[in-house]
Amino acid sequence: MTDITIEENTVASVHYTGTLPDSGEVFDSSEGRDPLTFLVGHKQMIPGFEEEMMGAKVGERREFTLTSDRAYGGRDDDAVLQIPRDNFAQLEGETPLEVGMQLVAQMPHGPSPFTVTELTDDTVTADFNHALAGQSLTFSVEVVELRAASEEELAHGHAHGPGGHHH
Repeated sequence: MTDITIEENTVASVHYTGTLPDSGEVFDSSEGRDPLTFLVGHKQMIPGFEEEMMGAKVGERREFTLTSDRAYGGRDDDAVLQIPRDNFAQLEGETPLEVGMQLVAQMPHGPSPFTVTELTDDTVTADFNHALAGQSLTFSVEVVELRAASEEELAHGHAHGPGGHHH
């Protein structure tokens, strides 16, 4: 075993649980799934996550809380749009709209997920902010495996699964 620690251009596999510090609600976890594998230093993860894991070794567990500016950013009021309810007529034929529903809008730049925050007879208020925007997040992370990235991975800017090869 080499003494690799998490640093730029390391491929790290971690098990993690993310909770909301106020409620303790788990919003994401790798428990019961394969560990999360990512290439460190290539913007695959939210910024604070990598910063807090720098220098960790295999078997090490770290807990940290990120403020929203180091996680998914603050909430953007411009990302809350009022959409004419007529636009949803086709959907409503199959699924009644409800506040709190998460839907995906087909936007010019591609699909954009949003949450329905308000409904009137004429409009649907759609919040396109990331569901975790503006929130502090607590992570508990255990390092499962570390290895140096292969040249191919560095060229592509992401991890390629076990051993660094494409599946």
